[in-house]
Parts: sequence; C-alpha cells; structure tokens
Amino acid sequence: MERSKLIAILTGAISVILAIAYLILVQLLDYRDMKPAPISQFDQAPVIISVFRQVDKITTI
Repeated sequence: MERSKLIAILTGAISVILAIAYLILVQLLDYRDMKPAPISQFDQAPVIISVFRQVDKITTI
C-alpha cells in the first residue's frame, strides 16, 4: 500500500505542475500585444452565387 500511495502523490504533483505551467503559458500568450491586421491587407474573396431550381411535372390523364 505504501507504493500506491507514493504513485498517487507523484501523479498528483505532476498534475499540479502541468496545471501551473498551463496557466503561465496562457497568461504569457494573453499578455502579447495582438493588433488586428489592417483591412487593406485582406483580399476580397470572390462571391459565388448558385441557383438551383427543381420543377416537378405533374401530369393528369
């Protein structure tokens, strides 16, 4: 039972370390000065319009 307790403590410590590292990484990425690209750098995408018509013919005899 001593070994399983040691493994539980070790995996818990690894989990806490990973969680703290993740929070630090998120804070660093959020801290960056993100500026949006100027609109002049965006090329206007071509517009494709598709029209589909279905006509059912009903014939009576």
